[in-house]
Amino acid sequence: MPIFANVSEKEITRAIADMFHETFMEYADSDVIIIGAGPAGLMAGKELASMGFKTLIVEQNNYLGGGFWVGGYMMNPVTVREPANKIFDELNIKYKKVSEGLYATPGPNACSKLIAAACDAGVRFLNLTKFDDLILRKNRVAGVVVNWMPVSALPRNITCVDPIALESKIVIDASGHDSVAVKRLRDRGLVEFSGMNPMSVEGEDAVVEHTGEVYPGLIAAGMSVTETYGLPRMGPTFGSMLLSGKKAAEVAMHKLKELVHVRV
Repeated sequence: MPIFANVSEKEITRAIADMFHETFMEYADSDVIIIGAGPAGLMAGKELASMGFKTLIVEQNNYLGGGFWVGGYMMNPVTVREPANKIFDELNIKYKKVSEGLYATPGPNACSKLIAAACDAGVRFLNLTKFDDLILRKNRVAGVVVNWMPVSALPRNITCVDPIALESKIVIDASGHDSVAVKRLRDRGLVEFSGMNPMSVEGEDAVVEHTGEVYPGLIAAGMSVTETYGLPRMGPTFGSMLLSGKKAAEVAMHKLKELVHVRV
């Protein structure tokens, strides 16, 4: 007697294609599009989706989580400094106190629970999707231009695949060191960009403080903030990434409310 239900191969194919098509159709116009599914992007997405905003995260890798899976030097415990352990509490992540103000947990534990929390909150994802450019309208960022990540690996002489556009009211650059959206604006002379400074763990405070709108419609979060403003890298500790993501969501929420007020 068969164990599994009698489902054909074509039904499986249609289920995958239908769900993907549904996401694309619904989220081609989002409240917020976040570039990068690292800890800052995931945290921002979770917070915004929990507030009821239509939130899409585009990620160039097949997997989500960025560098949050490992804590440094291919060792997978991750650390946060107080008060970021409160986010571990919110996400029901078990951790241990290493010393006064320092906490550690296995990276796979923290990362998987943050991903699950973002999914449960209602965030949608397009992975293997590479940021290509921004939509600019009336001196304001109004969305992103994306393509399949594998296209960028093809030889240029056989690559002729146009990207597509996804519109949004707010874009958050949480692309890490690449700072892809901010750099696009820098290349056009619209914003200044400093590049990251040498390591100092105290740089975490500055990351959270500088998290915010860098150009109308574009918010920088996480390591993109460090790169944009020339802040010190903080090394393998993730508190500022989580708190920066949380702050980016708060900034986005206020900007979205302002837009509604202006349109009314």
